[in-house]
Amino acid sequence: MKTSGISLAFFLAALLFLTTTTDAQQLAAADLPDAPGSSSSSSLAAPPPDQQAAPVHPDGQPEAHQDGQTKRILGILPNFRAVSAGTHLPPQTITDKFKDASQDSLDYSAIFVPAALAGISLGTNSIPEFGTGAAGYGRYLWRAAADQTIENYMVEFVVPVLHHEDTRYYTLGHGGFLKRTGYAMKHVLVTQSDSGQTTFNAGEVVGAAAASGISGAYYPSSQRTLSQFGQRWAENLGIDAASFALREFWPDINHALFHGSQQ
Repeated sequence: MKTSGISLAFFLAALLFLTTTTDAQQLAAADLPDAPGSSSSSSLAAPPPDQQAAPVHPDGQPEAHQDGQTKRILGILPNFRAVSAGTHLPPQTITDKFKDASQDSLDYSAIFVPAALAGISLGTNSIPEFGTGAAGYGRYLWRAAADQTIENYMVEFVVPVLHHEDTRYYTLGHGGFLKRTGYAMKHVLVTQSDSGQTTFNAGEVVGAAAASGISGAYYPSSQRTLSQFGQRWAENLGIDAASFALREFWPDINHALFHGSQQ
């Protein structure tokens, strides 16, 4: 699965622009919603009625939030870690992080992204050694699924546990399109710690890099170069950045198109 040089350069340039124009501490003060365990005065006060924590199922998963955040997007794509703006939840435990990574990896909906990526790779013949037809698609598919599973556990469990990060995505939920898109993109590099402080998103950056390195073990030798590693890393970051943006705007889309009926 290759990304073009132009796409890679654009993604890295955009990411650099977003992070160099906004100081991380200003982001925390202006954009990040209060996190679990935060010591700010606003987190000590009870949130407004429309921002109270959502009801919780017996299995510990929040129900759909009042602003349209649901467990799946369009009833298909996983959306388990998205948290509506203003919602206050307890800090994650190690078990919580493991369960979230497992749910993102093992839920039936987890097959859709690898299936799409495998189809694109087959159509573009990105790795000629895999061949064409059903056999070629199968070679792409199991590797794409393995890539996703390894990345999920590295990004959502292993590195966040070591770095004490909250792996949930807290939506901004207000402001214009560019502001909210920028907020979602910044989440690739900036997140919240278990204590509610702003911190470098090592889970995303380091975890995605580790997953990209591991994946080289089951790709042909032509895919084990530094350039191919960089392309897989950038692809992982780009897909995750796009997923953050989708989670940010899904409540609005759900409300506009489905009147909040999608669950």
